[in-house]
Order: sequence, then structure tokens, then C-alpha cells
Amino acid sequence: MHSSFWGGVPFGQALGRTTGDGPWFSRRWGMRANFQTTLAERVDLMGRGVHGGAESRVSLLPAEPNTGIVFVKAGAARSQRIKLSPEAVRNTDFATVLGDENGTLCSTVEHLLATFVGLGIDNVVVEVEGGEVPIFDGSALAFIEAIEAVGIEHQEAPRRYLKVLKPIRVAQGRASGELLPYDAGFRVEVEIDFDHALIGHQRYAATLSPDTFRQDLAPARTFGFMSDVAKLWSAGYALGASLENTVCLGEDRVLNPGGLRFSDEFVRHKALDAVGDLALAGLPILGRYHSVCGGHKLNAAVVAALTADRSAWTVVEAPKARARGQAELGVPVAVPAYRAES
Repeated sequence: MHSSFWGGVPFGQALGRTTGDGPWFSRRWGMRANFQTTLAERVDLMGRGVHGGAESRVSLLPAEPNTGIVFVKAGAARSQRIKLSPEAVRNTDFATVLGDENGTLCSTVEHLLATFVGLGIDNVVVEVEGGEVPIFDGSALAFIEAIEAVGIEHQEAPRRYLKVLKPIRVAQGRASGELLPYDAGFRVEVEIDFDHALIGHQRYAATLSPDTFRQDLAPARTFGFMSDVAKLWSAGYALGASLENTVCLGEDRVLNPGGLRFSDEFVRHKALDAVGDLALAGLPILGRYHSVCGGHKLNAAVVAALTADRSAWTVVEAPKARARGQAELGVPVAVPAYRAES
């Protein structure tokens, strides 16, 4: 069966079938979660890629309701327009790479995708000039600052969620990942276990909200080991890595002059990556994700396993208010776009 069909139903078609799920949305999610969002203005970002090492530009464009997150190649000879889904993944070795039959479109998308999920942004067109999303300082802070500088607008369309109905589990050697039903939002539970004195076993767990994302996950930087540098370079990876964008570990110490931002920054960054990778589901997830010793490959495999099992998920739609000034089923009316404090 063709990869764009899961369980006999085209995934995009299945996403169009929404069902109301009662007033629990207003009780659990609050005002902003009931309506789709987009950016108030265009955002342009330029920087160096951590793997390719070249300069690239990424532009984030406001989009109409129900557009979703779409990546397009700027100035491509052949049109490439990729909407997030598991089949859009082309590689997960050291980053999440998107592409289609025309080839790779963009790599290292995970921090940007995590920002969209963390801030609750539904609709945006990502225009890519160059082959990689800039790494900036190795975290998601630059994306948050740029987006909140222009603001986020609410749209006259109810938000849709991918609700997990039953457990889905994937194992890859010592790594495992599982998506489970969870009615209180999107919860991430990430465990890592590295044979390094400064990491060892670490665990992070939280139900995601914009504040939790900003404070706990967005500042956490990517990390690597000095002992792996030569191997990565020879394989064509980490060509743009430096102490300005990567936490680098020697045998017994952190080599970055400023040290760590959190004592458990390593697992927080793995959780940041997981949030971004699970955006490949195409809609905000209502569910709980638990991973052990995972990474991009595992995260993408879990999303693919979920969407492949049509009995494991459904799409639910947040109820809309009847009119401005009136609320239906106790759901507050949408508020104007918010902006970062000047």
C-alpha cells in the first residue's frame, strides 16, 4: 500500500474529519487553545547551519486557517511544498531532515518545529533559502524572540488536535518510545542515560504550556562530545558546530566558558527535540509521550507508528464561541493577538 495511506484512509483526508469533544477543551486548555493561530507579520531569520556550516535564511510567513506547517524551497527550479507528516522525513541521523520526491528540502528543523508547538502556532509557511535551519545558540530562544517580537494572531477557526486513543510503542535496541492517551494536554516524559560522569541518568517530565516551554525547554542547547568531533566531521556533520552553539563535553568537564544553563540541560534538550519531532504528526497532539534513550530516529518512528494505526488516534476540534461577546459551552471568546512586552 502506498505510504500516503494509513489504515486504508489517506492521512490528510482523515485529518479533515473533525469531531467535537465537549466542553473539556475549555476546562483543560483555556482561551487561546480553542482557536487556530498564525504570525502577525513575516519573520526573517539568517544564520549558520550546525551540520553543513553554511549561511542560510528562513522566512516565516503568516498563513490561512487549516494551512498547517508548510515548508517551501525559495527559488527552487522545481516546486517543493511539504506539509508536515511522517512521510516527509528523509533522514534522522543527527537531525530531522524533510524532503520529497524532488530531494531534500531542509534539515535541522526540530528546534523551529518545537517552537511552533510550544507557542501554539498552527499555521505558517516556512520559506527556506539554503539547506538547513540556522542553529543560532543551539537552543530555541532565537525563534521565540523573533516570533514574539511580531506577535501571534488568533484566527476565526477552531483548533484541531490529534488525540491519542491507545498506547503506541516503538523499541530500537535500548531505546524505546511510547505515546499514550492523556486528556490534560501534551505531556513529555524523557529519560536519557549516557556513560559520562556529567550526564548519567537524567529525566524530565512536564505537561507543555507556552510558559513551561519558554522557561524549561527553549533555553536548552544541543550538546556533543569532544571525542566524537573527528568522526562527525569525516561523515560531513557538525561542520558549523562551535562553543557558541553547542555544549561540548570533554572527558570530565564542560568546555563552554559559561558552563551549563541547567544542571540537567542535556535531558531538557532531548525533550525539546522530542517536542519538535512529534510535530510531524501534523496537528497538536493530545497525549503523553514517554521516551527512554531516544533521539530523532525514535521520535519519528513513534509518530509514524501512531499515524499508521487508524484505531490509535482521532481528530477532535475545539468548540467555537457563538459570537463575539458570547461563549458556547463555557468556552471563553478569543482575544486579540498578543505581543511581547516592549
